[in-house]
Amino acid sequence: MHQLSIRGLDDEALAALKARAQADKASVNTTVLRLLDQALGRAPAAAGRHADLDALAGTWSAADADEFEQGTAAFREIEASLWEPGR
Repeated sequence: MHQLSIRGLDDEALAALKARAQADKASVNTTVLRLLDQALGRAPAAAGRHADLDALAGTWSAADADEFEQGTAAFREIEASLWEPGR
């Protein structure tokens, strides 16, 4: 393994790296290595925790969408007797 020194890193960038490392519960070194791997295309980007599904948007094929629609069709059926007033 090799070592690399980074010169010219400003305080704001260092603070951002430390904050990211703390949020990921990792060391700054591990965080920098992960970010470098992502930037170089050697690892999937944004492999951390997310609260949204943005990364999945637009990833289904037409066949995937058809399979999902068929598999969930029963959920769109309404049982009218359950919606009768006074029930």
